[in-house]
Amino acid sequence: MRANEGDLLLVHGRTVGQHDRIAEIVEVLGADGEPPYRVRFEDGHETVMSPGPDSVVRHHDRPRTG
Repeated sequence: MRANEGDLLLVHGRTVGQHDRIAEIVEVLGADGEPPYRVRFEDGHETVMSPGPDSVVRHHDRPRTG
């Protein structure tokens, strides 16, 4: 899994009735975009996490240069 600052991390609910959670990646702590990531959830809570297989990175569209 690779990500950049500004990408979104979608964490799927693990049990019935648990909703998916979305967090913005505010800092990449691993080398070459690898975890762990410092993330900020929609409620403002920040944490450092190494996402598991229940997570997906949604890459932020960046303007093209050149």
